[in-house]
Amino acid sequence: MSRLDVTEKIIATKVAKGIKWADVATELGLSKEWVTAGCLGQMTFNEEQATKLAKVFDLTECETQWLKVVPYKGSLPTSVPTDPLIYRFYELISVYGTTFKELIHEEFGDGIMSAIDFKMDLQREPNAAGDRVNIVMSGKFLGYKTY
Repeated sequence: MSRLDVTEKIIATKVAKGIKWADVATELGLSKEWVTAGCLGQMTFNEEQATKLAKVFDLTECETQWLKVVPYKGSLPTSVPTDPLIYRFYELISVYGTTFKELIHEEFGDGIMSAIDFKMDLQREPNAAGDRVNIVMSGKFLGYKTY
């Protein structure tokens, strides 16, 4: 058994039971974005969170243990994503990545936006011309240090 096996069981159970990620997040008292990332194998859950998830997704004790293991983060099946939605984010970084970099450096200096001290909010934005996806990302600025 592996973390991937547990992730696949979580997804299968979610589909079979008609569970929404937002409902799982409410059960844990956390954001839907972070909980979804965790259930998809990108975050580590503590004992209390893993126990609650085990009940929601009918996980065995062994499967629950995998939720508490630090995952290999940022792994996609291919270097250039082929899923159309994920590819659009890749395309967005390809087109606007240098713009993000320039504007962050101009505003904050030499450093990066943390993906560790980070939060995200994804909402549906009604629009007469077709609903929009509104994603707000907020990461702590980490400046490079001189030594």
